[in-house]
Amino acid sequence: MAKKKVVVAFSGGLDTSYNVMYLTREMGYEVYAACANTGGFSEEQLKTNEENAYKLGAVKYVTLDVTQEYYQKSLKYMVFGNVLRNNCYPISVSSERIFQAIAIARYAKEIGADAIAHGSTGAGNDQVRFDMTFLVMAPGVEIITLTRDRNLSRKEEVDYLNANGYFADFTKLKYSYNVGIWGTSICGGEILDSAQGLPESAYLKHPTKSGTEILSLGFKKGELCSVNGVEYDDKIRAIQEVEKIGAAYAIGRDCHVGDTIIGIKGRVGFEAAAPMLIIGAHRYLEKFTLSKWQQYWKDQVSNWYGMFLHESQYLEPVMPDMEAMLTSSQRNVNGTVTLELRPYSFQTLGVDTPDDLVHNKLGEYGETAKAWTSEDAKGFIKVMSTPLRAYYSVHPDEER
Repeated sequence: MAKKKVVVAFSGGLDTSYNVMYLTREMGYEVYAACANTGGFSEEQLKTNEENAYKLGAVKYVTLDVTQEYYQKSLKYMVFGNVLRNNCYPISVSSERIFQAIAIARYAKEIGADAIAHGSTGAGNDQVRFDMTFLVMAPGVEIITLTRDRNLSRKEEVDYLNANGYFADFTKLKYSYNVGIWGTSICGGEILDSAQGLPESAYLKHPTKSGTEILSLGFKKGELCSVNGVEYDDKIRAIQEVEKIGAAYAIGRDCHVGDTIIGIKGRVGFEAAAPMLIIGAHRYLEKFTLSKWQQYWKDQVSNWYGMFLHESQYLEPVMPDMEAMLTSSQRNVNGTVTLELRPYSFQTLGVDTPDDLVHNKLGEYGETAKAWTSEDAKGFIKVMSTPLRAYYSVHPDEER
């Protein structure tokens, strides 16, 4: 009788390592370990993952590289929308998990898997993102979550692996990290105490430069296209270059507090130089190139888009509709933004754009009026004041 196939969403960490071995040894599955890479794994890490997957008993290991897909179907729109959850967090891990789950579900269907396993616990958002994606994209495929269902402790998992001849450094560190193309999240340690912030030692990237440095970022129809004058067709490489430059000043650090999908408050530290610099520059360029109401309505849509992405609603049919609006809004977002970098912070200095609405033939704010007379201005102001004058003429006792 043929063994059942299970695809394990394999990161190489403790929970997914336990899943591979336990499903092989104790449950008799034919295990396929799949690492969905959205840009957070180095070549060395992927090679180590492959070696370890086979040591744990997997019959096959695959790396599913969806970095470019992640950019085209998510990161691009997060830049268009200047998406920061609670005006703070660039939705790093949240969005990555969706595309990792999509890649795993797609692979499970491709090989005709009977089940999919992931290592999420019952106390976080990731369980929702994985389960919901699998339920929608791989209907009928069983979802196995050993860590969640059996409420396993780290010690239980480590002891099991060691007892079966697998040894790796699973030391419980003070902090846990999720490293990705759109930032690194930091959990544990002082994060668990609302009265404290993270110390310097908690961050992975530390300032290696002092003083200031000028950075110029070029955009075409809202997409990052150049860094310091160098053109990039590969947007991932452009993001990586911005990250390298900004990380040298430890730019993009903060702590985010927000509402989780499961209903409790959550707190996470992060360092995200590239997202903060790119979004900061893009938002500044939009101030020069978008109309008042374009900015207003785009902000409303962007807020919902980021919230849906965070709350595991990427597959909701309204998402492409919002993406269409965001894309349309970017048709005149072209130009180069100049920023000044310094340790831990940056400042937007100016823009060079052919779509500059500040410079026009009608007038310069605070300087000269070219398209109206003083009498026109007086009449405009008088008409504009009509509703207020009418109200207070009836209710003089409410004058402020």
